[in-house]
Amino acid sequence: MNRTLITNDDGIDAPGLHRLAATAADHGLDVIIAAPARDSSGASAAMSAVAKDGRIIVEERVLPGLPGIPAYAVTGTPALAALLAGNGAFGDPPQLVLSGINRGANAGHAVLHSGTVGAALTAAANGCRGLAVSLAITDEDDTDRHWDSAARLALALIPVLGDLPDSTILNLNVPDRPTSDINGLCRARFGRFGQVQMRIAERGTGYIRTALEDTGAHLEPGTDMALLADGYATVTPIQPLGEAPVQLPGLAHLLATAG
Repeated sequence: MNRTLITNDDGIDAPGLHRLAATAADHGLDVIIAAPARDSSGASAAMSAVAKDGRIIVEERVLPGLPGIPAYAVTGTPALAALLAGNGAFGDPPQLVLSGINRGANAGHAVLHSGTVGAALTAAANGCRGLAVSLAITDEDDTDRHWDSAARLALALIPVLGDLPDSTILNLNVPDRPTSDINGLCRARFGRFGQVQMRIAERGTGYIRTALEDTGAHLEPGTDMALLADGYATVTPIQPLGEAPVQLPGLAHLLATAG
C-alpha cells in the first residue's frame, strides 16, 4: 500500500490535508493529492462536479511546504476525486486513500453526511484501503491546532487496514491536543448524534437560514463522542452497503398481498 491518495472535504488549501500529506510522505509513502478546489463539507459520497464541455475541471497545483508532491484541485466532491484517482486520472491508481484531516469530529450518525468519510468509502468500494481522519476542533480559531497528533495516529493505523475485510474503512477521530496528552486509542461505536446538528435559524419570504449548534445530548458511555470528550482518540470500522447479508422473511407473502 505505497501509492497513497490524500483527499479531504475542507478543500485543497486546508491545513489538515497539508499536514497529513507531509506526514505520509515522511513515512515513505508515494503521495499524490487530489482534493476539492473549495470546501465540500457535507457532500457525503456525492459525485457532483463543475464541468465545461463535458469535462471535469482540474487544476494542477503546487502546495506550500509540499515540494515534489503532485497536487490537483478538482472542481467536484471528495468522493469524485477518489473515484477519478482510482481510475488512473492522476497517474497510477492508489492502493490507499487517506481522507482528511477534517476540521472537526466526524462522529455519531453525522458520518452519513461526511465528505471525508464518503471519499474513503468510495475508495474502498473500488478496491482501495481507506481511512478517514478528523481532528475534534470545536471553534473557528485555527491557531496552534494539533494536526500532527491526528496525522501520526493515522499513519500508525495503516498496518491495521490490511487485516480488515475487503471494502471496510476506518473512521479515526482525534482530540485536539498533543499526542502525549491523548489518553489512549479506543475502538468505539457510533453515538446517536454527531458533534453538532443543524437548526433553522430564520425563515423568511423566499429563503431559510440555517445554523449549526452543539447537540447538548447526553453522551452514551463507549460511544465515539463520549470517548472523545474524555480525551481518547477513537476508531470505528465502517462497511459499505451490501457487506452483511440481511434476511427479510415473508417477502413472498407481502408480494401476494400487494397483488
